[in-house]
Amino acid sequence: MLARIVESAGIPTVVVTMMPDIAERFRLPRVVGVEFPFGHPFGMPQDRMMQRTVGLAALSLYERTRLPARTDVPMVWPVDWKEAYKGWQPREAAPIVKHLKNQVLLKHGKAPQ
Repeated sequence: MLARIVESAGIPTVVVTMMPDIAERFRLPRVVGVEFPFGHPFGMPQDRMMQRTVGLAALSLYERTRLPARTDVPMVWPVDWKEAYKGWQPREAAPIVKHLKNQVLLKHGKAPQ
C-alpha cells in the first residue's frame, strides 16, 4: 500500500479507514478504525467535534514507537446508514465498477449488464 512506500521515505503516515481489519492485514504502520459509512472517514459534514475526535485519534498514533499501531474511534454514526449512503453514492456506477461487475458476472456464466 501507498502508506508503506511513503513510510519507507521517512514520512510517517496514518490511515483512517472504515476497514481497519483489512488495513491491519497489510501491516500498515498506523491505523485509525472508524465505524462510519464509506465516504465519511472523518465524520459527518459540518460536525467539527466528530472530525476533531478522529483527527486527534490519528495524531495520537504519531507518538507510538511500537509499530504497527491501531486505535479505534468509539463513536456511533448519528444518522441512518442508508440515508448517509444515499448522499454519498453517485447515481451511476463509475466505469471501472461497471467493468469489474461485468467481469464477475462473466466469470459466473451470467450476461454482463
